[in-house]
Amino acid sequence: MQQEEAKVAIVTGASRGAGRGIALALGKKGMTVYVTGRSIKTGSVLGWDGSVLPGTVYETAEQINQAGGIGIAVVCDHSDDAQTAALFAQVEKEQGRLDILVNNAAFIHDQLVEQKPFWEKEVDAGKILDVGLRSAYVASWHGAKLMAKHNSGLIMFGSSFGASCYIHGPAYGAQKAGLDKLAHDMAVDFKGTGMRAVSIWMGPLLTERSAIIGKLDKEQYQQFMATAESPEFIGDIVYAIANDPKGDELNGHTVIAAEIAKRFNITDREGLQPPSYREMLGSPNKPNPAVIY
Repeated sequence: MQQEEAKVAIVTGASRGAGRGIALALGKKGMTVYVTGRSIKTGSVLGWDGSVLPGTVYETAEQINQAGGIGIAVVCDHSDDAQTAALFAQVEKEQGRLDILVNNAAFIHDQLVEQKPFWEKEVDAGKILDVGLRSAYVASWHGAKLMAKHNSGLIMFGSSFGASCYIHGPAYGAQKAGLDKLAHDMAVDFKGTGMRAVSIWMGPLLTERSAIIGKLDKEQYQQFMATAESPEFIGDIVYAIANDPKGDELNGHTVIAAEIAKRFNITDREGLQPPSYREMLGSPNKPNPAVIY
């Protein structure tokens, strides 16, 4: 059966960074993309060095419009279940369908990249387990209900090698490992429904925050950033998986962006093929076929 082309997407946490790039890539494919976030004016979010980070949900939506898609900004705090529910109710009312849900929203603490043990950081650093892991579950719960009405759809989780190795401390790692497990277990429930869940390990990304880190810690990040992935690269991968007639093969899997891109002949900016850091940073778990209810 011919896979129906994905038309409507939600990308959470899309004011800037990975979310903005993914949303823009989907918009370039002509999709209607709902972009969520809390930033409604420039200057409301600061980087690691105290500088102002650019980006709002409105700016991302406008960039999508200029790229040939339809961008719709929705101000949404994903720590508030009621606001998340309202988002999906709006999408169902206005579109009647949802083809792609990208779970990207996450709480980023000011001390995330500080090189100190977790107990010397504020306990609030653990909020990434609320907005990042729990919020992804809640959004997926709503998204799956909408997708199930049409027996199709992709739920994507933005993960990283931090699910395997130590990156940014235990809270960050637990969140990423948790996202992989959400994709794995949701896939069991999705079997035979036409819906899919996939977690994607993104490599180093070219974002507003990473640019600041590169300036603050050139020695550690210089090599990584030389071949870093653009967020648009991840968006192209998401779109390809959503529209792949054999995409069920990836249901429940955690994949490495640099590797799965080759399946779809996707390259990054200027034809760059980003490297996989599997040998250096670890490998995703393979799906476990055991099912116990």
